[in-house]
Amino acid sequence: MRTSLISICGFLLLSSTVVLAGSWTLPHGVIVKDDGRRTYRWTAEYSTSNTTGQVIRRQLISGNYTRGLPGGDAVWTDVFQIDSDGPGEPAGPAQKREFMEGFRYQKKPASASGSLAPDFFKGFPATAVFERNLVWDTEMIEQYGQSQFAHLKLNQPYHLTSDQIDMPGVGAFQNRDVQLTWMGRSERNGRDCALIGYSAYFNPLQIANGPVKLRGRSHYWGQIWVAVATRQIQYATLYEDMLGEMTLTGQDRPQVVSVFRSGIFEPVVTK
Repeated sequence: MRTSLISICGFLLLSSTVVLAGSWTLPHGVIVKDDGRRTYRWTAEYSTSNTTGQVIRRQLISGNYTRGLPGGDAVWTDVFQIDSDGPGEPAGPAQKREFMEGFRYQKKPASASGSLAPDFFKGFPATAVFERNLVWDTEMIEQYGQSQFAHLKLNQPYHLTSDQIDMPGVGAFQNRDVQLTWMGRSERNGRDCALIGYSAYFNPLQIANGPVKLRGRSHYWGQIWVAVATRQIQYATLYEDMLGEMTLTGQDRPQVVSVFRSGIFEPVVTK
């Protein structure tokens, strides 16, 4: 009887060990499963302040992004921006970005769309930087969350290759050291998710857009919840702290400006 109990306990212990081991590794062979259209809402808020933290201007931009359309297309709709002066919540009239309504391009699972090509944003005003950021930030979230499973180990930072990004009509940005860390498992929208943290600090930034010229640096970081079974993004956050010297046309001396932004990327639940 004692031998039987020891055998049963040993079996249970071994089974638990196997289950736990499976819980702390990510599947490598899973591809992004687009089995129909999925719509997400991006909401990003920009707060511009001086060097003492006095908020001068706050701006909020939001839009709907739908992927999984026929032919691998993605489309943007209902993009609005609110601008207001001072430290209060953005409360001005919502301005619809008509030029982005129905903006459509090919976006296959876990692949880039060519959004850094010079003619990708044809039809966009030259000053539509926030609107371009919606597209670029979405591609960043999808790249970090969907295409790196094979490299991630629990609580061990994975370093992506440093790269220089030329943003046509806007400027240039250097990802100095992007680190991805699989932080564990969680649940979002009823799905078993891998929680992935990302960060990149001291990234050189240059902007030359219309009358604005800026040289500075950017820190950004956030978290991504990715469904383990389908690699679909279930939720993501983005934070960025940008500090630089800005010069406007006609100004002799640059002024120091700080911009902090926070963003949420989440599925739109339809009833």
